[in-house]
Amino acid sequence: MAVAIKRNALPWLLLSAVVVVLDQLSKLWVLRSLPEFQPVPVIDGFWNWFRTYNTGAAFSFLSDASGWQQYLFVVLAGVISGLLAWWLARTPRADWKTALPFALVIGGAIGNVIDRLQHGHVVDFIQWYWRDHYWPAFNLADSAIVAGAVGIALFGLLQKPKA
Repeated sequence: MAVAIKRNALPWLLLSAVVVVLDQLSKLWVLRSLPEFQPVPVIDGFWNWFRTYNTGAAFSFLSDASGWQQYLFVVLAGVISGLLAWWLARTPRADWKTALPFALVIGGAIGNVIDRLQHGHVVDFIQWYWRDHYWPAFNLADSAIVAGAVGIALFGLLQKPKA
């Protein structure tokens, strides 16, 4: 009697690993190459490289706290990544609309956790702006988290309910 093996989406964690590696390599380049707090134009009038640091979360949330927030963000990222990995283990491998966004969030969260543990802050370096309006600086890990969160929201809303 043959037993059917359900192939889960855990191999999507390879994408998470790629996100972590690219994120850490980009931050290594930033730390070795870019001056602190000085814009380096990439596309004049729209995009700079701008090396800065964030001890908080999105949009510098809690960045002025006394340091306890670092532990909160590390634990929160660990819990969320663990929960998403647990869901990946229960997701069919071919369900890319679920697996892809989960893998992106996990990779981004781990990339920023590595920064917090290694430096005590997150290294940010991508700065978008228009005239005098500047978007807060961010990094590749942040981009993966946002893309994953948008994917979770969009695919979750657009997905037909299962019977």
